[in-house]
Amino acid sequence: MQKRKLGKSNLEVSAIGLGCMGMSFGYGPAGDKQEMISLIRAAVERGVTFFDTAEVYGPFTNEELVGEALAPFRGKVVIATKFGWEANPADGGKWNSLNSRPEHIKRVAEASLKRLKVDAIDLFYQHLVDLNVPIEEVAGAVKQLIQQGKVKHFGLSEAGAQTIRRTHGVQPVTALQSEYSLWPRQPEEVVFLTPRHRMESLTYH
Repeated sequence: MQKRKLGKSNLEVSAIGLGCMGMSFGYGPAGDKQEMISLIRAAVERGVTFFDTAEVYGPFTNEELVGEALAPFRGKVVIATKFGWEANPADGGKWNSLNSRPEHIKRVAEASLKRLKVDAIDLFYQHLVDLNVPIEEVAGAVKQLIQQGKVKHFGLSEAGAQTIRRTHGVQPVTALQSEYSLWPRQPEEVVFLTPRHRMESLTYH
């Protein structure tokens, strides 16, 4: 398996990562837990070191799955997780409400650390830009978590060029995650060009 260092950071990951969402959320019924643990560990045996999850996947159950599956490989793998969603009481508790307020980010980080069974989150993404919270405040909250040793690297998901620039001015952004395929080609127009002189690296899905 080829490895990549994400730009100027020291974060090294396998060229192919494993998105774990569908194992417990999003694509029909959750898979059998032990089978999913075996799948994740088989990926490690084949050289995959980059795993992606989020608190909203489940919610919570996917982080718990990834944490248990990767517990024997601490220090050998990189786990990315995300913050930014919360339950919406006005819609029956569905997780469709954005919340990137600094105090919420810090609570999510603490909970994710426990579910993932790690001392620090390798890569902590904002899942979706929250227009109710200035991105500088979001970046500032993550910067504090990095200074406290609870997070190692900051990422953005589905962010535009202006947001990337504003964020990077407060806290360097190690990775971008953008939906990109034969259908949604918009990232090519602006987003992919933005990091060349301002950011450390990009990841795409």
